Amino acid sequence: QVQLVESGGGLVQTGDSLRLSCAFSGGTVNWYAMAWFRQAPGKEREFVAVSSKRGETTYYADSVKGRFTISRDNARSTVVLQMNDLKPEDTAVYYCAAKLWGTAYDRHTYEYRDWGRGTQVTVSS
Repeated sequence: QVQLVESGGGLVQTGDSLRLSCAFSGGTVNWYAMAWFRQAPGKEREFVAVSSKRGETTYYADSVKGRFTISRDNARSTVVLQMNDLKPEDTAVYYCAAKLWGTAYDRHTYEYRDWGRGTQVTVSS
């Protein structure tokens, strides 16, 4: 059973940076595409970023492109979302997700079975 545990969220100001981590266990991490999604209050969960199984391909939502970077360390079973130049509209609960044999084209919530519980990111103006 795959388990995903996010960490690194918090309260920051506009323009600050945060580094979210996702710890993967219960499977072979390099068989999984790994992604980050987020959900703001009253809104649907939305795609943020995805990394292919070995990390050679990544894809970002337009809203975060150029500010966020997804990376993975398969040896440590960790996926990181580096978030720079944060804006109030980035405020949300951020979720890590994993898809067995997935690819960087997997960018929809329904494509992912395994999810973490999320970590809150709040950006004040």
